[in-house]
Amino acid sequence: MKKTLSISAFLAMALGSPLLTAAELPAGLKWQSNLHEPLFASPQAKFGGTFHTYIESFPQTFRTVGPDSNGRFRSWLLDSRPAAVTRHPNTYAWIPDIASEWAYGDDDKTVYFRINPNAKWSDGKPITADDFTFVLTFMRSKDIVAPWYNTFYNQQIEDVIKYDGLTFAVVSAEKRNAEELMLYANLRPIPAHFYQPKTDKNNDGIQDNFVRYYNFKPEPSAGPYYVDEIKKGKSISFKHVGKDWWGYTNPYYQHRYNVEKIRIKVIRDKDIARQHFEKGDLDSFWLDTPELWREKAQTPNFENGYIHKFWGYNQTPMGAGGLWINTAKPLLDNLDVRQGIALASDFDGLIDKVLRGDVIRKPNPMGIGHGDYTNTDIKAPPFNPELAIRHFEKAGFSQIGPDGIRVNQQGQRLSFAITYSYGYLTPQIAYLKEQAKLAGLEFTLNLVDGSSAFKYVLEKKHELSFHNMGTSEIPQYWEYFYSANANKPQNNNFTNYSTPELDRLILAYRSEFDLEKKKAEARQIQSIIADASVIVPGYMRPYAREAYWRWLQIPKPAMTKLTEFLFPSGTFQDFGTFWIDESRKKETKAAMKSGRHFEPVTIVEEKYKL
Repeated sequence: MKKTLSISAFLAMALGSPLLTAAELPAGLKWQSNLHEPLFASPQAKFGGTFHTYIESFPQTFRTVGPDSNGRFRSWLLDSRPAAVTRHPNTYAWIPDIASEWAYGDDDKTVYFRINPNAKWSDGKPITADDFTFVLTFMRSKDIVAPWYNTFYNQQIEDVIKYDGLTFAVVSAEKRNAEELMLYANLRPIPAHFYQPKTDKNNDGIQDNFVRYYNFKPEPSAGPYYVDEIKKGKSISFKHVGKDWWGYTNPYYQHRYNVEKIRIKVIRDKDIARQHFEKGDLDSFWLDTPELWREKAQTPNFENGYIHKFWGYNQTPMGAGGLWINTAKPLLDNLDVRQGIALASDFDGLIDKVLRGDVIRKPNPMGIGHGDYTNTDIKAPPFNPELAIRHFEKAGFSQIGPDGIRVNQQGQRLSFAITYSYGYLTPQIAYLKEQAKLAGLEFTLNLVDGSSAFKYVLEKKHELSFHNMGTSEIPQYWEYFYSANANKPQNNNFTNYSTPELDRLILAYRSEFDLEKKKAEARQIQSIIADASVIVPGYMRPYAREAYWRWLQIPKPAMTKLTEFLFPSGTFQDFGTFWIDESRKKETKAAMKSGRHFEPVTIVEEKYKL
């Protein structure tokens, strides 16, 4: 790795690009770089080695926009890749990413950026202002078949202005307070040279058959890793750009993303994947269930100190999730039916009896952790079969069939399928199913393969869907509840629910400048959604809990407030602060052959426990 630059050297480097005159850039811009924030990686980190992990289903596309792109593998293609700036994971201050400096305009709409002159794509092409202006061309094109992005970049971003090869500005369509303006202006670049069209009948700068043409063509990466090898249905490999990756000229990237290769094998069954991990074929494993943390982590490899355990708490915002109720399906447009379902879903018992109290009930269906945006008056509905029955009877389900399930006068049974994506969730859904019978409600289990499950839900084929969504630091509602997204496929309005009042509030919220009014509108939106009973709040895990072979090394402490994963264990949402110690790997392998033992290791970090 390159030596960390001093602040003065870093600024001098950043200012090395030719600047325009004051007549072309606004006078008096106050450029900032925030190079004084604390570093959070370990200087002891070593570069090299191959990290082995797995995914349970092969992605349906390597595009990050368009049909089928919003699956779990999307995190591998986006979450480790830089934008103009990023948040410090402990102080939350904006720090450099691709941009080495930035400045706010005095119009409450514009943010100016200067690109780190070292920044390059993984194919060696420089990252320039053209890659940021191309974002508008790309995201506004109908050829990408991504209505949400089309709408957002037409309605929320007014312009991206190029001043020179390394200087650009992003202009919001609305005046915004400084707290959220950067969230809109902070674009992730798109490699314009990669998407030069061969056919462009629409003359919009995008390939006509974009969806099919780029389905399995991963774009170059601005981050440390790029897709190197694809074996369809079997495996995917990422390769590090190398020790000379441009990001290491940024102090905040020093000693991060240390492994040279990441190999991801498709293993469709989690138990089989755990067996691969125990053999040393996988380097880490996510211990998300009580059985994995307790009983299944008592094998000789754990007891002999070859495999370590880690449990660290975080303070990351939690997104919407639980049971999403599709109101476009028969019977589910009835509020009493939905309220009955919420009261007959025993998530509290599930947490206590099945998950052994390792998780926390999500009080608000739209998530928590967004400060004053979060409506803390909202509480998750308790399990109450008697009250659920009253709602079902009010909806016309006053009779009980021979199997104990309620029916109405038309002979319709009170039965709905829960769609979910992973087999390890089956015991959890089965528990909800058994408890719901106490109210005369039947849940049937609809297990669909990982990536196919999300496509199934995006196409609005589900009745109930058990899943959680990620979130931004300022919560968003347009994608989930605005009427333009209801009853249309390939968007996130999973409930197909909307009202004129919600539409009005959502539009007001999106454009509100006054921060206190905006937060009040957010709380009001959440209240309406909770009253509509279209999402039954599920549970959340405010921690990282993983097992890993002792040759993987982590900083001390390992957790930041925003650390969700220590390792890329099925997702790419870690901060890349771990590394592989090849000497410890040889030592461990030799010890296993000779019967030598090490002290068992379990690390628990509670600094950020709420």
